[in-house]
Amino acid sequence: MGAIFGPRPLSRTEREVLEEILALEFPGSPELREQISFVEVVGKWGENSASIDLRVQGGVAPAPSAFSGIVPVEATVYDGYGELFGEILVWVASGYLSGIEYAWYGDSPPTSLPAKGSIVVELGTGK
Repeated sequence: MGAIFGPRPLSRTEREVLEEILALEFPGSPELREQISFVEVVGKWGENSASIDLRVQGGVAPAPSAFSGIVPVEATVYDGYGELFGEILVWVASGYLSGIEYAWYGDSPPTSLPAKGSIVVELGTGK
């Protein structure tokens, strides 16, 4: 877990990224989509990191079998020139959304999540 701070609601971009990735159908995706409205951000992975820790509040149901790990969606990020820039990984712990990781390829780490128009999503095997 990264730096802890007072919980805050998801930003518009954070919500859009989750909605885009969780729009694909895979086991547990309906329950994870329902959790989005109950998610708060509870930490960042580093001072200038775009990756965040999440916590689900309320009586929302966990994903089936309380699975943990990365959702089975490949979310590839491209820059404004169509060049591969990175990928977004959505983490689940015990059936609940627990993090958004922005893994980048290159020297300069991103300080914010990309706009949903920069992300190409397809079902994958998870990592």
